[in-house]
Amino acid sequence: MRKNRLRLVGALAAALVAVTGTPAQADHRPPTLADLAERHGRYFGSATDNPELVDEPYKKLLGSEFDQITPGNGMKWYATEPQQGVFDFTKGDEIVNLARANHQKVRGHTLVWHSQLPDWLTSREWTAPELRAVLKKHIQTEVRHYRGKIYAWDVVNEAFNEDGTYRETVFYKTLGPGYIADALRWAHQADPKARLYLNDYNVEATGPKSDAYYELAKQLEAQGVPLHGFGLQTHLALQYGYPTTLEDNLRRFARLGLDTALTEVDVRMQLPATEEKLDQQADWYRDMTEACLAVRRCVGITVWDYTDKYSWIPAFFPGEGAALPWDEELRPKPAYFALRQALK
Repeated sequence: MRKNRLRLVGALAAALVAVTGTPAQADHRPPTLADLAERHGRYFGSATDNPELVDEPYKKLLGSEFDQITPGNGMKWYATEPQQGVFDFTKGDEIVNLARANHQKVRGHTLVWHSQLPDWLTSREWTAPELRAVLKKHIQTEVRHYRGKIYAWDVVNEAFNEDGTYRETVFYKTLGPGYIADALRWAHQADPKARLYLNDYNVEATGPKSDAYYELAKQLEAQGVPLHGFGLQTHLALQYGYPTTLEDNLRRFARLGLDTALTEVDVRMQLPATEEKLDQQADWYRDMTEACLAVRRCVGITVWDYTDKYSWIPAFFPGEGAALPWDEELRPKPAYFALRQALK
């Protein structure tokens, strides 16, 4: 019955789009995902990236349906410090200014990550004192630039391997595991009001990787390190199964006094997309939303861009896609209506 209802609602929405060219009449717009989430004290956001902002229909929906934005690439190290000591915040500023114009909050992404680093950082060997100084300057310069404009930062991204061991990044190999605590302290000094997160993928279920973050969070808390939340990216794939322990996982981090957030949500599938796969995808979007709503300290959900038109999935997972709640024509899919159903 639930799937039949979704099909019916989807058909009605498709008919509405066909007639009006938009998901809803501007003068009689139903509550947005952000409106519905706000009733639960949550936000509902989307990632975006600078090249997409020339697409006016996309930009209009981005500004109306969501109350939070994450820059997909514009705040990463390669973009913000392309030459050592030379900072460029043009891309990040564009997205922050757009968010402010739309009264949306911004999640900063990301200060410390092993990927998308500039060549000047990866092409040479560093001593520990040298790299420590470089890391501190980068974090504090960027966080100070956005002080008061960023509500939360993904401070350290993807620090662990799947088995719960530390990822052998340039930061870990040169500075040891203490770089994580240092990064959090430096970010807090630069903006004491920003919420500071660790963030990773494949941590939605309980298991070795999420256990490693749980133990690290306890250690950081004992040391008085400013850590406020844990971000679960939630890049899921139908062929690998749903993380059924998601709610339990969210609860255990909440018991540590931490906020949690689903930070980069998409649910990919092996193409072609079928009605059955889209219904299953819708179920997963509903289930993860309900899991977040069930845990008071799960503060919000961000889809990793909202439309298949700009999804990162096809380029990184050939033969897979259709991962987001809107299709390539900006038409809502069953997943969109499942999200609405969960948030109601």
